[in-house]
Amino acid sequence: MPSCYQAAVDPTCGGIALFVGTVRNHNKGEDVVALEFSSYEPMAVAELTRIAEEARERFGLRNIVVEHALGRVEVEGIAVIIAVSSVHRAAAFEGCQYIIDELKKRVPIWKKEFLTNGEYWVNARP
Repeated sequence: MPSCYQAAVDPTCGGIALFVGTVRNHNKGEDVVALEFSSYEPMAVAELTRIAEEARERFGLRNIVVEHALGRVEVEGIAVIIAVSSVHRAAAFEGCQYIIDELKKRVPIWKKEFLTNGEYWVNARP
């Protein structure tokens, strides 16, 4: 995933913003060992493409790269990387935040947490 930065580079741009989402070792007072991501990939890719185009139009972004892990990701591992370039830094920051916020709301990627005392699908726990 580190090649995302290189893919965002554009000689006309003065700002590149990166967001790297990693797996932390805790959530809601419990110890997390790993996460597992699954997705309906055709729909996820289509929705990510729509989000990227919205961000490009809204913030004037040039290059947009989004990579999300699938499968098991250990603590400190990378779950998602977003890299965007823009002529100015403010648009790059705003565009990057828009993409991660919309990804979390709209893209069909599901997360299972593995804890020291069990496992559960996020947002499916009673």
